[in-house]
Amino acid sequence: MRRYARALAACLTLALLAALTSSCTRGGGHITLRVLASPELADLEPLLDELKDDTGVELAMEYRATADLADARSSSYDLAWPVSDRSLLLRLREAGERNSRPESVSVMRSPVVVGLTPEAAGTLRASVPGGRLSWADIADAAADGGLRFGMADPRSSDTGRAALVGVATAAAGTGSALRERDVSCDRLRGFRSGQTLTGASSRELIARYVRDQGRADALIAHESELLSLNATDELREPLEIVHPEDGMVLSDFPLLLLNPGERTAYRKVAAWLLRADTQQKLMRHTWRRPVNQDVRLAEPLRTEVGNALSFPDRLSIVERLVADYGDPAHPATDQVVFLLDFSDSMRGRRIDALRTAFAGLSGSDPGSTGKFTRFYRGERLTVVRFGGRVLEERTVTVRGDDDLRALAGMVADGAFDDSTAVWTALDHGYRIAADAVREAPERPVSIVLMTDGESNTGITYEEFLRRRDRLGPDVREVPTFPVHLGEADTAALKKAAAATGGRVVDADRSSLSDAFKEIRGCH
Repeated sequence: MRRYARALAACLTLALLAALTSSCTRGGGHITLRVLASPELADLEPLLDELKDDTGVELAMEYRATADLADARSSSYDLAWPVSDRSLLLRLREAGERNSRPESVSVMRSPVVVGLTPEAAGTLRASVPGGRLSWADIADAAADGGLRFGMADPRSSDTGRAALVGVATAAAGTGSALRERDVSCDRLRGFRSGQTLTGASSRELIARYVRDQGRADALIAHESELLSLNATDELREPLEIVHPEDGMVLSDFPLLLLNPGERTAYRKVAAWLLRADTQQKLMRHTWRRPVNQDVRLAEPLRTEVGNALSFPDRLSIVERLVADYGDPAHPATDQVVFLLDFSDSMRGRRIDALRTAFAGLSGSDPGSTGKFTRFYRGERLTVVRFGGRVLEERTVTVRGDDDLRALAGMVADGAFDDSTAVWTALDHGYRIAADAVREAPERPVSIVLMTDGESNTGITYEEFLRRRDRLGPDVREVPTFPVHLGEADTAALKKAAAATGGRVVDADRSSLSDAFKEIRGCH
């Protein structure tokens, strides 16, 4: 709220400046300012003639701004009008150019939300107690194959980037801005598996959806864009707009001054945009929420925004998040190799905990973190039970519940052994990884090693390393994430994690379920 109080104060200041400025013309003529604008703002065109008539300033809009505002510092532009200037400001701050932050004013607001077809909305609400949907519910349905969605490419679109930050913040479950450790493992794989439609901007995304509405059951975009789409006759049925319970990122559509020589004209334009009558027109025409609090909200906008999620305060976090998500036009799936200790010491409560953990990863965990870390459609899973030797191995590509039941049955019904060959099992895991890398070099592969004891048979740790090194450089990039339980050799597991680029997770401090969830998506 402080930010929007500042916006209101800026409104009053700019209005005063406008009153003191008698003209914005050179030699009695109009001024034309070149504006680098987001494609989403093309819906403002009908109002620009009125702006010109009232202020004497013409805005020559070029709808090619990206999320990073890469061209914003070009001397050919006087103003920039993006969806958000968050990424630009982070880049300036980290480059030590904090003082070069351009003058700006927030013009409108809109949260990034979800638009669902009536059928998809009904199905989702029926599966959620109380029917109040969250990003976790969207991710769960996508991972299960029950929801296909469209979202703009976060590499180029600020709308897509805001959506990605919102989902990732919900997945972290901290209630605060994302930190480096919150994106150390990508928990959005299941969510991403449901994306079937994208575009360089949300405007392009929506155009593609209109042409082929059977490709997706949902669109993730600004509330304003979905309301505008519903107001057309281009949809088979209006989309039901959902404001996720776990929060949303708000965009404020700031107007930025890039050319200080045009400050007078800029302030004239800004004051006009913040006037109550203009804000009313902007709201009615674009369905964006006014920043001028004197304007009464139109009925479709009276839904409370709720929890406004914070944007990360470090550029590296945003860049890591976008890089991990990759190209949404190309499917990306993981292969995970689970090496599970079935020595006699695992009998009883420990094996019960392992079965519970696998059931949770298969979709039975109703919690928010469980929905983000579950196995997902298209993921390739290998489960290896070992004792003094490899006892059983099975690999499935998850296509449905039958595949998950097969793995659960293997964990539930497997026999035990009287010894533990940790390094023999890990060597076997890397041979599986080598085959996976040769088969699909683009697919991330990781190994999870769960043991509750010391290695007392089989090859040594040094022999394991020698064998792994002979498998080639690509295989050496595959990390191992040891899960420590009970009497496992902590020092040995730490060595294995350090040698392979993984890390140890201690299940004794929480539970096996939490340990497996902690390393889901790490690669």
